[in-house]
Amino acid sequence: MPKNWGIGELVASLVELILPRPCAGCGDETEAGGVLCPRCQEHLREVPRRVERPIPLGFPTWALGPYSDTRRGVIIAMKERGNHVVRAHMGAVVAAGIDYLRARGDIPETALLVPAPTRASSARARGGDPVTALCESAASRLPGWRTLQALATSESSADQSELTAGERADNMRAAVLLRPCAQQLTGQSVVLVDDVVTTGATLRASAARVRAVGGDVAGAIVLADA
Repeated sequence: MPKNWGIGELVASLVELILPRPCAGCGDETEAGGVLCPRCQEHLREVPRRVERPIPLGFPTWALGPYSDTRRGVIIAMKERGNHVVRAHMGAVVAAGIDYLRARGDIPETALLVPAPTRASSARARGGDPVTALCESAASRLPGWRTLQALATSESSADQSELTAGERADNMRAAVLLRPCAQQLTGQSVVLVDDVVTTGATLRASAARVRAVGGDVAGAIVLADA
């Protein structure tokens, strides 16, 4: 259970476990306690693949799949519908992806998971930051790994969805902030985590902040490549 859960989040999670509900990926009904239908579970079993962009990200980045209808549904359930069980389930998917990359020698055996930054107001509205929650779920399955919520987004930053690629880069360079705990990144291997990568502006700005305090960005992993 995430450390910052209150009674409301705990009750909501218990209800989700008991009652049948639509599949987070496609909307079909699942069994009581289910998160995804069998078809969507199979869809999420892809191995991580490298993400490439015209402007290099500057560190290896892997996506757990394309921005398909299934992944879009899961991300919406996780972020906009406050589905805490989906967050935990996707943490397990991220952990499996990290295990695959570790076995190939693509990332270190242990590292800090650093969630992509978000506005504090957005996290409150969603009952906690969903990316941090899935990082905590993933780290609980990876011996020696832990999550450090070291980054935040300025409340005054512009909405990325309304900006061009160049404007997104400029916006995020100014918007990504370090939290006080970021000093713990010094000398540590870091894997950045986000839900979707589009232009890569958020990941680049996040990596710059991590490196500014002496952290080593070993790579990034995202749920979907848009």
